[in-house]
Amino acid sequence: MKKNILVIPGDGIGPEVTTWGKAALEKIAEIFGHEFVFDEALMGHAAIEVTGEPLPDETLEKARKSDAILFGAIGHAMYDNDPSLKVRPEQGLLKIRKELGLFANLRPILLFDELLQASSIKPEILRGTDILFFRELTGDVYFGEKTRSEDRNTASDLMIYHRYEVERIAHKAYQAAQQRSKKLCSVDKANVLESSRLWRETVQEIAKQYPDVETEHMFIDNAAMQLIKNPKKFDVVLTANLFGDILTDEASQIAGSMGMLASASVGESTGFFEPIHGSAHDITGKDLANPLASILSAALMLEIGFGLKDEAKLLVDTVDEVLKEGFRTHDIADQTTNRFKVLGTAEMGKLVLKFLSQKVNTTTQA
Repeated sequence: MKKNILVIPGDGIGPEVTTWGKAALEKIAEIFGHEFVFDEALMGHAAIEVTGEPLPDETLEKARKSDAILFGAIGHAMYDNDPSLKVRPEQGLLKIRKELGLFANLRPILLFDELLQASSIKPEILRGTDILFFRELTGDVYFGEKTRSEDRNTASDLMIYHRYEVERIAHKAYQAAQQRSKKLCSVDKANVLESSRLWRETVQEIAKQYPDVETEHMFIDNAAMQLIKNPKKFDVVLTANLFGDILTDEASQIAGSMGMLASASVGESTGFFEPIHGSAHDITGKDLANPLASILSAALMLEIGFGLKDEAKLLVDTVDEVLKEGFRTHDIADQTTNRFKVLGTAEMGKLVLKFLSQKVNTTTQA
């Protein structure tokens, strides 16, 4: 298989972690005889510094020509501290989602048993959790009209959805549910928001086409509570852009750290694969970032983007083996004990590649 992959390292720790996501893909290509051709492009603060734009035309053109995109992170503290800035890194991310039609964000909450103690939630509550979030990605308040009064004292963001936007992601979520435990929970705020009433009404209609899937509707505030109280009750979760952003960040506590969670943004063509963590400028350049989410994002690219399920499984199993052997980055290590071998970003990346090679050699010899 030959595929063109665009790497967009982005900002902060993005370049540090994508180095190892890319290296994992190169190793998989070597093992299985695939040809992955890589290119690189700027986006976010890194692009603003060079071109003045968060998403340069050159980057968008490369993205359109690629088969998949491996992304790092976006953002910079200077924008957080100055809300008045008109050009912002996040604009590049929103624009590329819109331009590529990436309307569905898939966020699997993959729980490794070895990290049960890394979470602030009790292990007996977490054990057995396996959730797949479907977050709508190109509608809602992120893309609705935004206004600010002349005196700067009043602001508004339009929370807007069209029926077709709900329909297309609902179909993807129900199809995934059919391949899992046939349970789907749709999260909204239909008791207050008109856009959520449209959401629920549309999902109820789509549900009729999937009679084998059990559908539950839940308000966002209850869902946020249940996610911590009883995460095992969820399987496939379908929700809107804003609610999905919040819930999946909350769900990072289930996995122990944002540094362990990968995501895939898909539409009808090029897929966009990224860790859910941010640019984390406070640890940039300190060799502290966890590269495992980027490596797991590469696994999602193999499975969802290219249909290479065996290759993806090998990569995930390798990460699992590294964790079983007691290796950790700082964010997932229990600092109260000395039983873990705490590694930096580069050491952890190299170790995954080493274990990957060893795993293949052992299988070949067997």
